[in-house]
Amino acid sequence: MFATPDEAEHAFYEALTRQDISGVMQVWADDEEIICISPNGSRIIGQTAVLQAMRELFRRGAVSLRPVRCAATLNMMSAVHVLVEQTTERSSVGLKIATHHVTHVFHKGPTGWRLVLHHASLAPDTGGLLPLHEIPDIVH
Repeated sequence: MFATPDEAEHAFYEALTRQDISGVMQVWADDEEIICISPNGSRIIGQTAVLQAMRELFRRGAVSLRPVRCAATLNMMSAVHVLVEQTTERSSVGLKIATHHVTHVFHKGPTGWRLVLHHASLAPDTGGLLPLHEIPDIVH
């Protein structure tokens, strides 16, 4: 389905932006061991639970997501992407802007690259996007 982890990640954010639940779920691996850790710390495991969480996210209204500055490691069967994500959400009290540190883990399977872990943590409030540091040449 996805020839590269980058392609899968792009499809994930495109589907989130469109509030396309089937598009989001196509990026996730077809596995009951997938894990989504939301910025509030909720640990969501399995296809059914992730699907319910995505429906709830979309039910709350439009969310704009902007992933920036991805650092990636890649080998034959897995990839890890670490990025900064800025979200803008409309609510009854106005716009809510937050910055998250996000980790995505992708595995390569018979149908291509698929997401197995999405972990988002709220970043410290710095009044906007965090300063972007150079990506190190070596990941430990």
